[in-house]
Amino acid sequence: MVNRVKKIYQSTGKKISYLLIALVSFITIDGLLTQYLVSQSDFKEANRFMAPLVNQPSFLIIRIVGAILCAVLLWDINRRFPKAGLIVTWIAVIGCGAIVVWNTSLALLT
Repeated sequence: MVNRVKKIYQSTGKKISYLLIALVSFITIDGLLTQYLVSQSDFKEANRFMAPLVNQPSFLIIRIVGAILCAVLLWDINRRFPKAGLIVTWIAVIGCGAIVVWNTSLALLT
């Protein structure tokens, strides 16, 4: 029984690592696409707090630092509550992935 639990936790640890890397990558790609779309056309940043920073170099730095902070918090949640942490991380990755797909479609269609 103990070995079975160890195997499940080890596989969850690998999954969460890949998911967190994907999450940080999606958030970074979203920031790059947002900068591109805002600078090339009439698109606007939907986040009112980040909108004034889109054309500033600090925009990407804030996005990357925020993504890493989210990844650390999700990793901590996963460490304490593995099943809940994995579910929440999946939801975040799917949500960010959908945003990246949306922004990519906008970039390709304009």
